[in-house]
Amino acid sequence: MDKAAEQLLDQIWTLLMSIYEKEKARIAGLKGLGPLHPGIMDYMKISLKRSHSSWEPSEIALHLYEPLSFSDDAYRLEAGPELDEMSDDVLLHAFFPEWRSRVEALFLSEDYGAHFFGYRMQLVMEIQSETETKVHREDLRNEAKLEKLKQQLNRFIETKVWKDPPVLPSENDDFFFARHLMNPDLMAQEPDVVEPLHRRLVEKMLPFPKRLEKWRYAFVSACKEWAEERFLDRYSERTGQYELESELFPDDERPTIQPSEMAFFLYIALQIGPKEPDTRKRYLDYAVLLGSEQAAAYLTEGSGQFAARHTGSRMSGACNDVLQTIEIRIGAEEEAAYREALDYLCGLLREGFPRGYQLKLKSAAKHWLPVASLAKSKLHQFFANALQYEALHPLIADYAELAMKEFEWYGDVESSVKSVMPGTYAVFGLGLVSEAYFPLVRRYMEIVDSEHQSAQDKYAEAFVARHGETVAGMPTLVAIVLGASDTAKPVKGIAIDTPELAEALNRALADKPDHLREAVLYRLFGSEKKGLAVLKQAASLRS
Repeated sequence: MDKAAEQLLDQIWTLLMSIYEKEKARIAGLKGLGPLHPGIMDYMKISLKRSHSSWEPSEIALHLYEPLSFSDDAYRLEAGPELDEMSDDVLLHAFFPEWRSRVEALFLSEDYGAHFFGYRMQLVMEIQSETETKVHREDLRNEAKLEKLKQQLNRFIETKVWKDPPVLPSENDDFFFARHLMNPDLMAQEPDVVEPLHRRLVEKMLPFPKRLEKWRYAFVSACKEWAEERFLDRYSERTGQYELESELFPDDERPTIQPSEMAFFLYIALQIGPKEPDTRKRYLDYAVLLGSEQAAAYLTEGSGQFAARHTGSRMSGACNDVLQTIEIRIGAEEEAAYREALDYLCGLLREGFPRGYQLKLKSAAKHWLPVASLAKSKLHQFFANALQYEALHPLIADYAELAMKEFEWYGDVESSVKSVMPGTYAVFGLGLVSEAYFPLVRRYMEIVDSEHQSAQDKYAEAFVARHGETVAGMPTLVAIVLGASDTAKPVKGIAIDTPELAEALNRALADKPDHLREAVLYRLFGSEKKGLAVLKQAASLRS
């Protein structure tokens, strides 16, 4: 090999060995690396930047993790004059093969432990000159490690996925199992193969909502990685800020798309949709541009499970379960029109339409609930309008019972701060109009996700402003307070100043653990100490 190339190689190799020794110690000390973990070090890039001037030295950059467009964690060395003198031909045909040979020997060895290297590694050499940048890529594979990982994955599926409850995978396995499902080296990229495994885990985790939410997050994240890196990157170039958008390559520069690949991409789009509707729409739009008739049908008609259009005597409707949208056009502002619309909504939910839909409403009336934290969305407007008709209240309650579900949100607003659980507008409105719906309010507050929703924080003030402080309403007021987020501030305008109200509050708190009692007293009085003093004073008035 060329002497200058050998000197360059030795210089970089010395740097690599010093880094790898530190990484070896770090990885050996990591806890919780299970059998599904494929290995951490799977990328290596050498960037060789030749000097453009006498005052700017040549530079070597070594990347051990794939660089992000907005960050750079490369290890850098100042190169000697030999780099400037070396031709691209020497770098490509002498330096790189020897570099590859050394790395491959290390990669295939067992010297660094089971979790240091995975079964594959991407090697990249980038040569930068004043006029152009050349990139050369090669992949290394360890077939023995790949076969072992397949065996471990099959064992995991047999013992952790298919096995009956109470057996569940560890939360630490979610990330890698989800990504293994999206890895063509390990799993056929077909909906009929992947979906049964995903559905099985969802079914097993249904009794554990928070655990289920973590799995869904891992699965959607893995789906997006597949869609962006394994599909769209083959047919388009990333553009825009942080490269979040893609522009399709010209027709004659795109490889042919296999029907099975498009089918899996559409499956991915539908899986992502409930969590990220905008991403789903973007993927379906790309699929249409790539010639998918199925994607076009999804965008215009939905899946076909639900009638796309509905015509009533006083209202008309349309729905698309793929996009999770419902359209309602009110023909006349009257009770009968809203009754028809509510029947339409309830019918869709009973048939399994996604609860977290977005409503597109055409209505002349614009009513709003007196709850400051609610977004003025079309869903909010519709239910506030319908609540003007007392005869519809039982039907609105039926809708709320059908719609409420923990860890789901309406798609009516973009801001997560304003996002609310399905059924929120119906429940909040009914709770303000009649004591008959206090039990419904309490059920809502028991299941609302107070970690990710805060729109209920202002409901206590609206509730007290409407009903006042009453003995009958105290259990519901306590439930509302307990349903608030951790960032909720004390409720304004509370006056629990009679023996009857003090006793009612004590009864409502009797079965609550200390930390919940403290939370209620803080929200109602500003502090636990002040709350206890007020209750003591109010109780003393009876004697």
